[in-house]
Amino acid sequence: MPGRRRCSASPLERRPEQLIDRRRLDQPKFAGRVLTVPKEATIVKMTEDRIRVALADDDVLLREGLASLLERSGFEVVGQCADAPLLLALVRERQPELAIVDIRMPPGYSTEGLEAAMQIRMEFPDIAILVLSAHVEVEHALGLLASGQRSGYLLKSRVIDVEDFVDTLKRLVRGASVVDPALVAELVTARRADDPLDALSPREREVLALMAEGRSNSGIAQKLWVTEGTVEKHIGSILMKLRLPETDDMHRRVLAVLTFLEAL
Repeated sequence: MPGRRRCSASPLERRPEQLIDRRRLDQPKFAGRVLTVPKEATIVKMTEDRIRVALADDDVLLREGLASLLERSGFEVVGQCADAPLLLALVRERQPELAIVDIRMPPGYSTEGLEAAMQIRMEFPDIAILVLSAHVEVEHALGLLASGQRSGYLLKSRVIDVEDFVDTLKRLVRGASVVDPALVAELVTARRADDPLDALSPREREVLALMAEGRSNSGIAQKLWVTEGTVEKHIGSILMKLRLPETDDMHRRVLAVLTFLEAL
């Protein structure tokens, strides 16, 4: 909301050069505590498979809670901030594998976060970007989602399953595209008359919509109460009917999702 003041207590919100790392220590006397460690201090060596994440949200409670959740789930939070300029500085300095961004941030609380996400996409195309929003904003989301792989859009209020959320983040980093079901529903309602998806059957369009949500084959099968083999056949038919080029399966899935989004 306009006028909402940023928390001055967090050193991460002061200057880019003051950005810090957070680490969870495993020693018994630190059990259950997350310590904030200065960047210059000696850091416990992290395992190679921890995904490096940057967070940007002006809601300090939500941001700190998300940082804690990610650390407990095996991610490495390399920094967090409350506005777009600090986010860009953080990403340029630390170059994380994933950036999680709120759309509306200071000073205007309009699309500052999304604009920063687009700038990150231009400068660092290999960084996965997840936009978190409190509202369904179709126009704002499409530009980022159409930029290709490693792009996602989720509503904050619909992130209710931690395990599913963590899996979504990992799939984003691996190259998937993820769209919130509520946004998919809005897009489907606004479909154009000249629709390249008309070649698909109703069931195939349903499968493609679930693909756009970022669901795996097993996730689609569970949602539709069918076998994974049936889902694979539907996806094969979708890729053939959309005449997508012969590339690796992940890339073809992303192309199918982009075709779906562009047709709406």
